[in-house]
This record gives sequence, C-alpha cells and structure tokens, in this order.
Amino acid sequence: MSGIYLHIPFCKQACHYCDFHFSTSLKTKDDLMNALLEEIQLQKYFFGKSQTSNRDFKLETIYFGGGTPSLLSGEEIKSILEEIRKFFPVDVEAEITLEANPDDLTKEKLVAFRDAGVNRLSIGIQSFDDEDLKWMNRAHSASGAIQSVKDAQDAGFDNITIDLIYGTPLLSDEQWKKNLRTAFDLNVQHLSCYALTVEPKTALAHFISEKKQTGVDDTKQAKHFEMLMELAEENGFEQYEISNFARDLKYSKHNSSYWQGQQYLGIGPSAHSYNIESRQWNVRNNNEYISVINEGKIPFESETLTPRDKFNEYIMTSLRTMWGCNLETIQKEFGEERGEVFIRKALHYIAKGMMLQEKGNFMLSRKGKFFADRIASELFII
Repeated sequence: MSGIYLHIPFCKQACHYCDFHFSTSLKTKDDLMNALLEEIQLQKYFFGKSQTSNRDFKLETIYFGGGTPSLLSGEEIKSILEEIRKFFPVDVEAEITLEANPDDLTKEKLVAFRDAGVNRLSIGIQSFDDEDLKWMNRAHSASGAIQSVKDAQDAGFDNITIDLIYGTPLLSDEQWKKNLRTAFDLNVQHLSCYALTVEPKTALAHFISEKKQTGVDDTKQAKHFEMLMELAEENGFEQYEISNFARDLKYSKHNSSYWQGQQYLGIGPSAHSYNIESRQWNVRNNNEYISVINEGKIPFESETLTPRDKFNEYIMTSLRTMWGCNLETIQKEFGEERGEVFIRKALHYIAKGMMLQEKGNFMLSRKGKFFADRIASELFII
C-alpha cells in the first residue's frame, strides 16, 4: 500500500495545545497552492521510475492534513487530486481523506468536497462541551460540531471519523462520558481520541509555565482512557490502535499504512515522507518552501535508516495496533538472534499481564495499553 499526504498549512486561529505547522494568515495561500502542485510533479519518481509501467502499483490513499484543509474550496481540492492523477496511478477505490473543522463545513462546501472526490472526512471536533472548546481556543461550538456531522451525512459521506481530546483540566468524568455518547449517537464510523499533551512552545505550555493554567493530571487521563476503551467496546467499536477505534472494519487505511511500515510521500511544508530505506521532511516554513519550489527544487532534509532504526520503528508502530508485532517478520527482517531477544523480553510482559501472544503475534493487553511507550522502549535495540 502506498499513499500521499498533503499538508495544508493554514488555520483560522491557533488552538492553545497545537504544535503542528500552520499560519493564521492566508496571504500566501494562492502561492502555496501553486507550489503544492509543482511539488507533486517534482516528486513524480518518489516511488520509483517504474511506477507508471508497473500495473500492480497504485496509490491506495490520499490524505489532506494540516493545518485546516477544509479552508480550501472544492475546486482547489479537485485541482490537487487532478494533478496527482497526472503523475501517479490512483486506485479507483482509493481512500481520500480530508481533515476539516466543523465551522468550515457548510452544506454547499460538503457537496463540493464530495464532487471533488473526497470520500472520507476527519472532523476535528475535540469536545462537545462549549466551555472546553473555549478553553482550547477552538472556533466552533458544540451545537455546530453536531450539525457538521449531520450535514456531512446528508451530503452523502458514509465514512466519517471525529477527533476528541480527553484529560483536559475542565473535562469532568461525566462530560467525557457525554462526549462519547454524543459521538456514538451520531453514528460515525470512526473515533480518534487523544490525551491532552503539553507541547513545548505552544500557548498552553506558556500558560502553564506562567501558572495561568493547571498542568496535565495523569490519573485523570488514565481514568478517561479506561472509560474510553470500555464505552467504545460496548458500542461496537474495535480499538485497532491505541488512539483509534472503528466500527464495521472502517479502519483508516492511510494511518494504518503508517503503522504497518508502508511507504508514503509527503507534499507541502513540514510534510514527511518514507520509502522504507530513508525518511525525509520538508522545510517547516511556508515562504521558504514556496521560494525553493519555485526554483524547481524540493526543500527537504533526510536520514538513512539504520537496521536499529528500522527495528525500533517496527516495534513502536506495530505494538500500538491490535495486530501487534509478528515474530516471523522480526526473524526474517532482523535475524533469528534479534527474534530470540524479542521473545525473551516479551515473555516478561506476558507474565505481568501487559502483553498477549496469539500464535506468532505479540500485542498489548488492555492493561499494557496504559504503558505502551514504556513497553516499546524496553523492546528496542539500544
């Protein structure tokens, strides 16, 4: 599976917790759009020069992230997809996802996105509580969030995921339950739920350092995570990755390709790419990105992955999924000795009830999911 990620680096306003690359000024939007189209052409051989003649090669996912891709028009989305199809073969059933904020999703715009070719929406709701939304500095209201999902369904979208954040200072246990029940009642196919993290250089980090806000309560976050897993299961959602839950096998194909170590191309400022052997990332500056692209070059840095890098990344990503780490894969890709070391370490966590083994697959138990990063680090090659 191969995919393309496009970073749209614009937002109406800055959420207090966000450290993604974006600008709240739209002055360079047209120039940025042109640069995106140019980079698509410049990257046409990213997956290899034989891609056009290889009948088996097709892009299976295209993902518009950001920033806020829903600030673009349907015509702008359509022009990007048309440019991609000029240089890359795209599967007729490719998953094409667009991240969106509720306040952008008018009925007319939703129809335009559908007509452009978008078949999956990722709506950044974060909370169904107005006080919590205000604390985050989100631009929409709780009622607007609910309406955006209903309007998307009326527009014909039948593959919708929503983002929710838990563990915020204002979010009570009861409100978190209410947020989840609202999501279930909206009959969305997918949930991505994340614990609030305090990233350096964000407004939230500054507020906490100035003692204008309280910090993260780990105990509260753990309780909300437990509630999430229990209620999601009760409502027919499968936890196929630590933070991601799906009904009716509606897994995110694009994100799943990341977790399964598949190659992907990133287009746009700050976008990352991965081709199995190396990783590269574009410059995190809109003006510099536009300037260098206009010179016919791609402004990126890269690193070649060592065997240790590849092993550790495999452990980190696969362990977060319900499929877990596969012993045969480890032995084949990294050697019998590495497989023996992995088994020895994994058995320690199995004995503690933090990991499970099903035939040749090793995955986290519910108890282990609370310590995913720590367990993965113990399984790494140092």
